[in-house]
Amino acid sequence: MIRKYRHTDLDELLDAWYSASKIAHHFLTDSFFEYERENIASVYIPAAETWVYERDGKVIGFIALIGNEIGGLFVHSNYQGKGIGRSLMDHAANLRDRLVLNVFEDNSIGLSFYEKYGFTRIAEVLHVTTEKNQYRMEMKPPISSPRLFYAVLNKGP
Repeated sequence: MIRKYRHTDLDELLDAWYSASKIAHHFLTDSFFEYERENIASVYIPAAETWVYERDGKVIGFIALIGNEIGGLFVHSNYQGKGIGRSLMDHAANLRDRLVLNVFEDNSIGLSFYEKYGFTRIAEVLHVTTEKNQYRMEMKPPISSPRLFYAVLNKGP
């Protein structure tokens, strides 16, 4: 079940994030993970519209949106490959006409997932804190999108 984040979800959300990050971001340092853990709780989650995936009363994944930006999409490593990430992405795609994100170049798991989902690379950027390259990616709605069709016919959103 996908639902809005509640402050009581924080510990399980952080557990899912860390579990997934250690696999997908194996190239990052432990000190970076400690730094990010603090930022997720105090900066990112309060600033984002966050949706969690709950199974049997436990948060096992989440997606955080800031406008059209996907600030994070993480699924606990014990639950990966079961369609949870896709379900969270489908949820975000239904909420926004266009989605953008940054993904580390060395994150082959994330990069593959986003490309299969329909994101395309639009730029390369340097993540200043880690000095690692990232791809800026974008997913536009299909031309058959009802919202886009309405905008074209009416020359506006």
